[in-house]
Amino acid sequence: MKAFLILEDGTVFTGTSIGSTKDVISEIVFNTSMTGYLEVLTDPSYAGQAVVMTYPLIGNYGITPDMESRKAWPDGYIVRELSRMPSNFRCEGTIQDFLKEQDIPGIAGIDTRALTKILREKGTMNGMITTNENYNLDEVVPKLKAYSIGDVVSVTTCTEKEVLPGEGPKVALMDLGAKNNIAKSLNIRGCEVTIYPAHTTAEEIINSHPDGIMLSNGPGDPETNVSIIEEIKKLSDTDIPIFAICLGHQLMARAYGAKTYKLKYGHRGGNHPVKDLSTGRVYISSQNHGYAVDASTVDPKIAKEAFVNVNDGTNEGLVYIGKNIFTVQFHPEACPGPQDSGYLFDRFVEMMNSRREKKDA
Repeated sequence: MKAFLILEDGTVFTGTSIGSTKDVISEIVFNTSMTGYLEVLTDPSYAGQAVVMTYPLIGNYGITPDMESRKAWPDGYIVRELSRMPSNFRCEGTIQDFLKEQDIPGIAGIDTRALTKILREKGTMNGMITTNENYNLDEVVPKLKAYSIGDVVSVTTCTEKEVLPGEGPKVALMDLGAKNNIAKSLNIRGCEVTIYPAHTTAEEIINSHPDGIMLSNGPGDPETNVSIIEEIKKLSDTDIPIFAICLGHQLMARAYGAKTYKLKYGHRGGNHPVKDLSTGRVYISSQNHGYAVDASTVDPKIAKEAFVNVNDGTNEGLVYIGKNIFTVQFHPEACPGPQDSGYLFDRFVEMMNSRREKKDA
């Protein structure tokens, strides 16, 4: 069956329908990862977006037990070539069947290089995936321009608390649309991790007496999360160590008066270089975000830059002065992507242990 990808600038790509055959309007973004497509599909940060995979062959190892959340989140999926015969000893099915089960429409057989070039030159834009050959461009384009992602944090967060037992420090993880490997990365280091819904009050978290607080990744525009930002500010006014990733990093910055802005086409993939300003060392990181903290709006008396993106100089992390708080824009938990910066979880555990020792002294 034919399928069409219509962009808000009027560009149309024709390919083959994969997955669900329903029509969908979404923000079109691209990911440069060569592997890890299942982790990409199940990353809640893609809620409200349709993902273009720049690597030309997707699905060659099928669906494996590597989901990063309870379901797939992208509105649509766009690939050059979809492997029809996956081969891997861990394979549990095809990506085509997975897309159908998750009711995600997609399109294969288009020139993803040309599409990515358009998004890089013109910036991220909205689009529609449809199997309707009789679409009317004059009717579709205004709908595309009117589309907005909305409150996707409330959609992706958990609905009730969950505890991962551990003998070490107790961590309160605010699920803003968290990938599973954030909790796992703490749990394998001995931490007891309690996962809280995004709209949990600061009072409830503080009253649970955690040794540390983790703010997760998540989807959407950070500016819209006004009530969550207020609770994060209350958490930051304590002396409890806080580590924040991606959306959590942006919300913490906004809690202290910094601004965020939308990047032209975002950073999504497993090959983004970030520089640690304290050592000069460069790490290759996994990233998935369309917004960034405006470093020029960060009060130098409150926080200082800790990491920057080597490609475009955008902010990739902050250390808060006089507080047990550090935040990063990239993903030290990887999945998919390199694990170069996994040591940041060790740093967080050390901060919690140090605080516990002082309390016991």
